[in-house]
Amino acid sequence: MAHVQSLDPSASPLDYYGWELRRQREANGLKQGQLGEIIFCTGSLIGQIETTKKVPTRDFSERLDAALGTDGVFSRLVGLVLRSQLPTWFQPYAEMEARATYISTYQAQLVYGLLQTEGYARAVLATGMPDDLEGLVAARMERQRILERAQPPLAWAVLDEAVLHRPIGGRDVMRNQLARLLEFTRHRWMRIQVLPFSAGEHSSLDGAFNLLRFDGDPDLIYTEDLISGHMTANPEIMREAARRYAHLQAAALSVEASAALITRVMEERYGNRPGPEERAVA
Repeated sequence: MAHVQSLDPSASPLDYYGWELRRQREANGLKQGQLGEIIFCTGSLIGQIETTKKVPTRDFSERLDAALGTDGVFSRLVGLVLRSQLPTWFQPYAEMEARATYISTYQAQLVYGLLQTEGYARAVLATGMPDDLEGLVAARMERQRILERAQPPLAWAVLDEAVLHRPIGGRDVMRNQLARLLEFTRHRWMRIQVLPFSAGEHSSLDGAFNLLRFDGDPDLIYTEDLISGHMTANPEIMREAARRYAHLQAAALSVEASAALITRVMEERYGNRPGPEERAVA
């Protein structure tokens, strides 16, 4: 097992975080268990983060700053750490996503990552059987912080109706996820439309894609295949993607009708149902 002393703080954001945590802890004259008691965790967890065996969360980092008086050092550093946990091929897209002023997405299979609940994200990410599922979940939740800015990007999501019916993570997870989508419909900077089954064939049967727009930089389109992602600013491809997205929006239900459909599916498919004993009594 790697010792903290042997960590190279320049090797990665996670290595630097572990190195700096140990340095600050020792500067405050605290053992791992003592610091753990102060921030309500185990000394073992402190040790695992110091040796890069565990990825820190934002909540953990905020508690560290409060306990050690580090003026937000760990709260700032954790953003870099969590972004570094994203798959290498996805990191360039995440960086561009964070800079975008307008995001539009069509999703045929899953809720868009920025709109996922933690439970839904965990169920999706677990399908890849990762070595550090919790680190990936924390990284996905960190991506969503761009929606919490004072001026978040404008966003438009078209979701295939199949997304609402696919029971990712089970009934409770799906109910919470659809409730989360309904919360977003009340934000003035977010629009969600559902492409109903009744639309039949449509302009993006080939699959999902995301369009990013920026202030002063070329627009980008992002797509994924089985094992990697692809971005391009090719003007011809961008024009074709914009045309397809316009057709998707036209074929989708209105924002209001989409919210009504999400509500109906949430209640009818994922609502609270009586168990066998309750049904027998009824």
